[in-house]
Amino acid sequence: METVPVLILKEGTTRTTGKEAQRNNITAAKIVAETIKTTLGPRGMDKMLVNSFGDVSITNDGATIMKELDVQHPAAKMLVEVAKTQDAEVGDGTTTAVVLAGALLDKAEKLLDQNVHPTMIIDGFKKAAEKAHEILEKIAVPVSLEDEQRLKEVAMTSMGSKGVAVAKEHFAKIAVEAVKQVAEEKDGKIKADIDLIKILKKHGKSLEETELVKGMVIDKEVAHPQMPKLVENAKIALLNAKLEIEKTEFDAKINIDNPEQMKLFLDEEERMLREMVDTIASTGANVVFCQKGIDDVALHFLAKKGILAVKNVSSGDMEKLARATGGKIVASVKDLTADTLGEAKTVEEVKIGEDKLVYIRECKNPKAVTIVVRGGTEHVVDEAERSLHDALCVVRNAIEDGKIVAGGGAPEAEVAKHLRDYAVQVGGREQLAIEAFADAVETIPLTLAENAGLDPIDIMVELRAKHENTASPYYGVDVSAGKVRDMMELKVLEPLRVKQQVIKSATEAACMILKIDDVIAAKGMKEEEEKEKKGEKEKPEFGEEF
Repeated sequence: METVPVLILKEGTTRTTGKEAQRNNITAAKIVAETIKTTLGPRGMDKMLVNSFGDVSITNDGATIMKELDVQHPAAKMLVEVAKTQDAEVGDGTTTAVVLAGALLDKAEKLLDQNVHPTMIIDGFKKAAEKAHEILEKIAVPVSLEDEQRLKEVAMTSMGSKGVAVAKEHFAKIAVEAVKQVAEEKDGKIKADIDLIKILKKHGKSLEETELVKGMVIDKEVAHPQMPKLVENAKIALLNAKLEIEKTEFDAKINIDNPEQMKLFLDEEERMLREMVDTIASTGANVVFCQKGIDDVALHFLAKKGILAVKNVSSGDMEKLARATGGKIVASVKDLTADTLGEAKTVEEVKIGEDKLVYIRECKNPKAVTIVVRGGTEHVVDEAERSLHDALCVVRNAIEDGKIVAGGGAPEAEVAKHLRDYAVQVGGREQLAIEAFADAVETIPLTLAENAGLDPIDIMVELRAKHENTASPYYGVDVSAGKVRDMMELKVLEPLRVKQQVIKSATEAACMILKIDDVIAAKGMKEEEEKEKKGEKEKPEFGEEF
């Protein structure tokens, strides 16, 4: 009798199992890690990314590259998630996390070839990650909010590998000042919400012209040409209400028989608007920020009273204005009192290039600030913004945790040394996995050396020797001198949280990929690929008639 084939999966579904599935997944993840590897460190290279619309980004920021890469392979997508998590959690170390995940998978692949079971490798990796956390805690150095110089050095380290390295001192100073300004103490712990730091990009001038405004900058212009362009000792009203005549919610008809009635109707509207403006002026306000629209007639009356008004301000900016000026956002003009007004030394309209911006300067102890980023071209400004975001994040991490470690691959080399000792204590097959983890962690200083054009083997031998023979755990790769030196002396510092999150994210991603032994892809994926291929074939050749 012939056996009847049993169809379980839908026709056209592809399936890879066992070692082949693991190999495919590991290879895909390694390729992504290799792509991003060359951007690591101060001597890392940049990537030019062109999206489907032809927009160009030039960057070496790991998170940006991973977001822009249109990755198709499901395992490779997991590494994209690693970069996103790292960026969301700590804001820096994205490249390191992806490179480490790739290195862990590379070492795991060699163990799989020696018939070590994936579960054993995963257990070993998890133990190694826990131990790495302990080691990093031990070698961390305390830092406080008052230690401004140290915080600047942390910010400068994060920007050393970015395109703004030329102005990194200026940017580091701004980042530290901004984070210190928005930091608050809650339940005995310092918290700094960097969402309260608004970054405004305007190309023109140079990176050195980037400034921190102790207040807010609103990307709007003054609502009426007759209004003052500069107000000293500003009393600021924040309105979440329309300065317009309310329309009825349903259609209403007003029958007007003669011109006198028309005039009365218009006069009444005008009176109501004048009343609103008088109410605002009576509180002592000389600046109005309105989240909604303002009627032209109301603008005219405001201008007559010498009040500067800005309309259609976004809700996010309104909240930051409230925190910066100390004012309260009111939902109706009737609720406006002298107590609800915010204060600032000056409110001024400034023209930058083609645009007009409203600067609210020198607020009293503002809890929201603005950084206006300048630069020669749009690409420079974009990269400066990304670098500044990283700097703000690392300063926040250092302030909140109060702990920093050395950079330049020093903590990784120290972790690798201790893990090798720990592996011997664990024994068994897990020992192989922990040793593989130690080798993978050493990929970071190795890559730093490679990207700087140094001999990675010489550097690695020297680095291991320094960590074995000296008591100092701070020896790392000095890429500019091409030697192994004390990173604390060179002032290359990073927050402890970044390093810990790197190990956490990379280990979790590597373990997840190693656990997969079966990949079942639905038919739809193949069909879409074929459609795309067909579409490309059907496109007319250059020179053909459309």
